[in-house]
Amino acid sequence: MILIVDDDIAIQASLQLLLRENGFKVACASKQGEAFRALKEEKISLILMDMNFSSSTTGEDGLELLAEVKEYWPDIPVILITGWGSIDLAVKGMRGGAFDFIAKPWDNQRMLRSVNNALALKGKKKQAQRTRNKLDQQYDFSLVVGRDPKMLTILETITNVAPTTAPVLITGESGTGKEVIAETIHRNSDRQTGPFIAVNLGAIPPSLFESEMFGHQKGAFTDAKSDKPGKFELAQGGTLFLDEIGETDLSSQVKLLRVLQEQKVERIGDTKPRSIDVRIICATNRNLPQMVAEGTFREDLFFRINLINLELPPLRERTSDIADLSTFFLDKFGQQYGKKDLSLEQDALQYLKDLKFPGNIRELKNMLERTVLMSSTTQLSKADFLKQSGASIPTSSSDSLPEIGTMTLDEMEEAMVRKALDKYDNNITQAAKSLGLSRQMLYRRMEKYGLN
Repeated sequence: MILIVDDDIAIQASLQLLLRENGFKVACASKQGEAFRALKEEKISLILMDMNFSSSTTGEDGLELLAEVKEYWPDIPVILITGWGSIDLAVKGMRGGAFDFIAKPWDNQRMLRSVNNALALKGKKKQAQRTRNKLDQQYDFSLVVGRDPKMLTILETITNVAPTTAPVLITGESGTGKEVIAETIHRNSDRQTGPFIAVNLGAIPPSLFESEMFGHQKGAFTDAKSDKPGKFELAQGGTLFLDEIGETDLSSQVKLLRVLQEQKVERIGDTKPRSIDVRIICATNRNLPQMVAEGTFREDLFFRINLINLELPPLRERTSDIADLSTFFLDKFGQQYGKKDLSLEQDALQYLKDLKFPGNIRELKNMLERTVLMSSTTQLSKADFLKQSGASIPTSSSDSLPEIGTMTLDEMEEAMVRKALDKYDNNITQAAKSLGLSRQMLYRRMEKYGLN
């Protein structure tokens, strides 16, 4: 049963009609005492609560009731309803443990999605961790390589999250495979037949953000020679993966938040909003809570995208997967370069396991590809990797660069880009500044060397 807490009879009636038409049982409360009575007497599965459900306009009654619910009924999810002008109040509620917040006037489909997500995630029973083989029998995890316990935990979480439309935030160092995880969620969702659109937000200048993300109409500006749908429209019915969300400026964050809240986009030059049905998955290697504290990332947007958080471990914390990852990449390069039966000698495998890999899986992939190309043997030994060490990036915590005399200009540039990214913990702005490049120029070089 769903409990509606609101003293506005019209809102109660509207929500009751919507929920009952979709098969839910409903109870209503206009006051805090009535809400407590329903919670004690009825089997309440979820609460829909207006932050200003009483005569108070400050929302304090709503926050007080939320705190009581979380203390005595912690397993009951609470969805907050608030006006757009009271988003700060909703953020306080999210800090207090609310599942989601929805601004008035709400979209019925948006409301139902939030309700269904909350109930679906609440209903998942914690089960003993399954083996990788058992997971592969039930789900499409073909993109993910590895059996490390940390990765199995992430795959288990995906089995719970993928069937819902809940927004997911994937965090972790650069090169840990965030886009792979995002696409894996998509492949195991009800949207798997829809598009999977990946966008690197860090590569979009603020001046082009609206055009790229929301689209434009022909003639909207000088270069708008034809109608162009934005990324949200292209992802209609599917999943939109917003990579590097920590790189967006505050103005773009406001625009993004409103679209996520209202589920509508408006192309530049158009006056007609277009409804969207898109699942959002975001990723970043930045520390978003720290950015929120510093005022460089909106707290309300953070709560909107961070309903479920998946933190990917760096490769140095899952060294048991290096063997499987190496086999996967060697098979791929063997087909690509016509070298059959590529494999690692035991000393080569141990050599790789001992490396720090600041560039994570991406760095392992590049090292294997370079060694395959430069070696005449199909059985790669430690010596084969050491021969290439003069043209490789340091794999320890040392700041030293390889011997310059053994490197091409491209290899030198790649080395400097990697070193800057490692030194500044993948902070694009600081790394670009240290190299004397703009952010866009740095992104182009990262793309050139497979570092994004």
